[in-house]
Amino acid sequence: MYYYHDRGRLAASPLPDLPLPPAEAGLPALFLTSGDPARGRTVWRPTAHHHLTTPASVAWLDRNTEEEAELPEPVLSALNDGTLTAVNVRHPRWEAALERLTPKTGKKRVHLLAVGDVGGTLLTALKLLGGDCISTIGICDLNEKAVERWTAEMGQIAWPWDYGALPEVEPVTADRLFACDVFLFAATKSIPPVGSTVTDVRMAQFAANCPLVESFARQARDAHFQGLFIVLSDPVDPLCRAAFLASNTGPNGQWDGNGLFAEQVQGFGLGVMNARAAYFAKQDPRFAAFLTEGRSFGPHGHGLVIANSVEHYDDELSQELTHQVETANLRIRDLGFKPYVAPAVSSGAMQLLLTLRGQWRCASMCLGDVWFGARSRLTEWGGEMECLPQPPALRARLEETETLLKAIV
Repeated sequence: MYYYHDRGRLAASPLPDLPLPPAEAGLPALFLTSGDPARGRTVWRPTAHHHLTTPASVAWLDRNTEEEAELPEPVLSALNDGTLTAVNVRHPRWEAALERLTPKTGKKRVHLLAVGDVGGTLLTALKLLGGDCISTIGICDLNEKAVERWTAEMGQIAWPWDYGALPEVEPVTADRLFACDVFLFAATKSIPPVGSTVTDVRMAQFAANCPLVESFARQARDAHFQGLFIVLSDPVDPLCRAAFLASNTGPNGQWDGNGLFAEQVQGFGLGVMNARAAYFAKQDPRFAAFLTEGRSFGPHGHGLVIANSVEHYDDELSQELTHQVETANLRIRDLGFKPYVAPAVSSGAMQLLLTLRGQWRCASMCLGDVWFGARSRLTEWGGEMECLPQPPALRARLEETETLLKAIV
């Protein structure tokens, strides 16, 4: 059931009376829902009936889940036009979540935590590619010499005679980490060395990195941070949920909703898996359909789902391609190198730039109890995840991954 608000019109509902934003020209049509605020986004852009009538899960990615619901004509019209915003009014700060939809004009300030292998490569790519949407990049690291080195090196990269074309890079102190529009968490406490017998490197990092991301999530809470909190460290998806929960835990140990909104926390790990799938598709004609019809879903690691094609899905081929993508990093490690260049650029820099430009990207967003990687974008009506008709075999794989992710955090 709902309140529906469209420039002053309000429909009856069993929900208690709520103070809605004043009606103004240009306000989005709102569909107000009532769900557990600790288990999903507060504001989102629905594109199908079941995005309004069923709890968030991987079913939201499947157009075949669609059930015709009895919705008022204005709601249906806004839904079909793509101008509807859904908001969970049980969140104690739902009005603040709506206010975040108002786009800030101009280039964005980005802060990057840790300039190690991944962070340094990511920083270089953002410096070279982000001049159209990034104003400055602040960097912070426990190693002060690393910060000084990267600040100097990046300052010495410029186009001749066009010295303001690229973002400026500058050091940022720990107490100013959240004075920005985008916070990039690229810190990591331990990475299994090359030659180790660890088979799932990403999950081996969870125990070490979880307390670290939780610490910075609590700092974001204290700073009343309103920007994007983006996780790049492994394992990306479980760390996103850990950050969300930690930031919303009050002094009494209970969830209170005073931290990051679920939609503020996003994971950048799927981009490189999608790029690796394209890499193998170019090499093997059996996988060629991926280049035009394929999709990637799920985490950056075990549980990944690569679909060779959504329209002409072949489960056997898709499973084989998924295995090649999931183990691609081990091949680089076998050569004696840490596989961080492609992840830093494909998952980090490229997905951030697509995000800031409002374009489709590969990223993890909150989907109920998990953060789940899929094709998505941020819009003025809220975050949107692509919803396509899925064959049963593909849907089953996504549900298996959802169960796996729920068990981690």
